[in-house]
Amino acid sequence: MTFISNKALPRRTVLKGLGATVALPFLSAMVPALNAQGNGSKPIPRLGFFYAPNGMFLPNFHPAGDGGKDFTLTPILEPLAAYREHMVVLSGLSNSGLVSPNEGGGVHTRAHGGWLSGVLPKRTEGADIEAGKTVDQYAADVLGQETSLRSLQLTTESNFTVGNCENGYSCTYQNSTSWSSPNTPLPHERDPRVVFQRLFGDGGSVEARRVQLQLDRSILDSVTENIGQLQRKLGPGDRGVVDEYLTAVREIERRIQRSEQNSATTPLPDVEQPGGVPDEYEEHVETLFEMLALAYQADVTRVSCFQMARELSGRAYPNIGVPEGHHTVSHHQLNPHNITQYTRINTHHVSLFAKLIARMANTPDGDGSLLDHSILLYGTGMGDGDHHTPYNLPVILMGGGCGELQGGRHLSYAMHTPFMNLGLSVLDKVGIPLEGIADSTGRLENL
Repeated sequence: MTFISNKALPRRTVLKGLGATVALPFLSAMVPALNAQGNGSKPIPRLGFFYAPNGMFLPNFHPAGDGGKDFTLTPILEPLAAYREHMVVLSGLSNSGLVSPNEGGGVHTRAHGGWLSGVLPKRTEGADIEAGKTVDQYAADVLGQETSLRSLQLTTESNFTVGNCENGYSCTYQNSTSWSSPNTPLPHERDPRVVFQRLFGDGGSVEARRVQLQLDRSILDSVTENIGQLQRKLGPGDRGVVDEYLTAVREIERRIQRSEQNSATTPLPDVEQPGGVPDEYEEHVETLFEMLALAYQADVTRVSCFQMARELSGRAYPNIGVPEGHHTVSHHQLNPHNITQYTRINTHHVSLFAKLIARMANTPDGDGSLLDHSILLYGTGMGDGDHHTPYNLPVILMGGGCGELQGGRHLSYAMHTPFMNLGLSVLDKVGIPLEGIADSTGRLENL
């Protein structure tokens, strides 16, 4: 690989070695000299959607009042306090099209299956599944044209459950938050090792990649020569950025290797544990979040969709004092104990999300940070989990959207304002105007 000092590095510069391709973060050396005179390169937008299951206890999420800048953070929002000025909280939005008096049960499936499309999923256990193209995939149609991964779908739970998962609805509707067409759900990956190889491997089967990495050699070892060659062509600031980035890549790889070793020495009884998946939920989420941040930083992808857990999740969280299952306490029936436990889980999920926000806020990207150039939407498919309705959905937007999104606000809309109005508005902010999605009636005012 040759670098020419009197020209800007290409934005898509990569380091190549035996069996590895490592994309680089944005560097000052990628901006042509003429831009140093004041015509800075246009920042690249990133977009992410983060789904939490089983709704929330809404009084502990939605701020009181009619909106504005002087809102008080509720318990569930408190973990994001340090990034209040990057946060927009929305109230009053609903996916009313997912409610059908003729559908009977299956409320969890409908709430999740139509969250990002506003389309009522077809009730079927067979292969004739049908829902709607999701907002993230409208974005991927455009933002994914210049990246090696069109979009990245991640989850903390298995994605191979099949058959009937709830009242005659196919498990597919709970497996996939992201749909590229009404009949094409996208698989979500839970194994950090597989994700790592998708981001930094240069081809071959998943199994071949696994074998290669089980040699316990770092991917970065095979690109050492090119790293040194690149560093000699960079200024001090860029050298520091590259060092921090590559250190983060290496640390993730080491963590995955440690997880695989732990799984090999202490396997779960009667459970086939995929290699590379940490035993602890929190470490699993944080590892996937770190790789997502690296994927954004290196411009491997600009669009993502993340499941904190599957809808109907019964996961217990004894480490935060919740030995009961998530789905169980979501049926709180206004019982104070259940509300407390439910809120603890909701808050815990947001606290993990806050770690991703902190990482992105502290990662330089052009003339700002990754967070400055991103819009990340966190929410649930149901409002209050005890009511099982997609009304008054909990919604948080984080980031600056390349100057298109002003934070530090609570926006309160008329009850049952279509959630897809938010979808249209978010797509507008990343340069993708659409006429409409599902039951949308227009854009959200003041967003």
